[in-house]
Amino acid sequence: MPSRSGSGRHAAPRRRSRDASNRRRLRLIPSPAVLGVAALGLAGTAVFVAPDSLTDPTSEVRSAVVDRSTADAAISGTYLDRRNQPQVSRSIDRKVLDRQAAQQAQQRAKALKALSAESEKHANKLQKAKEKRIERRQARQWVLPVAGYRITATFGQSSGLWATVHTGLDFAAASGTQVVSVARGTVTSTGFDGAYGNKTVVELEDGTEVWYCHQSSITVSPGEQVDPGETIGAVGATGNVTGPHLHLEVRPGGGEPVDPSTVLQEHNVAP
Repeated sequence: MPSRSGSGRHAAPRRRSRDASNRRRLRLIPSPAVLGVAALGLAGTAVFVAPDSLTDPTSEVRSAVVDRSTADAAISGTYLDRRNQPQVSRSIDRKVLDRQAAQQAQQRAKALKALSAESEKHANKLQKAKEKRIERRQARQWVLPVAGYRITATFGQSSGLWATVHTGLDFAAASGTQVVSVARGTVTSTGFDGAYGNKTVVELEDGTEVWYCHQSSITVSPGEQVDPGETIGAVGATGNVTGPHLHLEVRPGGGEPVDPSTVLQEHNVAP
């Protein structure tokens, strides 16, 4: 009996000790609220382990905690760069306005100056072209071979006076009237030539030959250079003629004769 009573006295303290131990264990177990908070914290972060650490046992495991919002932006590719955002302003900066207005005025002045210079350059070009045309026209300017004349036969006429057709232009004038060169050239031949009588041939700078026939006298020699209007002889009646006159022939390149009247008109002379 005493043993039971002794056993009974010690049983209650041991029970209380076990209950206390159990309460301590329960306090160490996280409550549902704590577990929820921890879960939310882990959900807000991500831990990355370097691939090398998985294959190389000697490497250290490196981790980086990345903000979830940044990770989401990287995945979607929608990074926002505030520097590229347009700046909208409805106010006017007076200093900026004045500076830009001055720049605009300077640019306008330069543009107008450039246009003026271009216009002047174009006008000068047109003027030079006009002067060149005048020079060319003056260079083509011929003169009448005689003065005090009348035309008695034209190019291409047919008559018993000529073997075929008339090959030149006849200027009837008093015997002894001066005969002048119609243009600048070089005397290539002088002398009597059958039906042409006394004849002078002047070759022009373009190779055209001009024949002056039936002269009573010749005052130039082969090799001499003559200018437009320079005397080369005098009207006569030598060769096959019916009266004193100058028979004028024009032969481009020294070839077949062409109508002298047309050539004279091309060089501002109307016989």
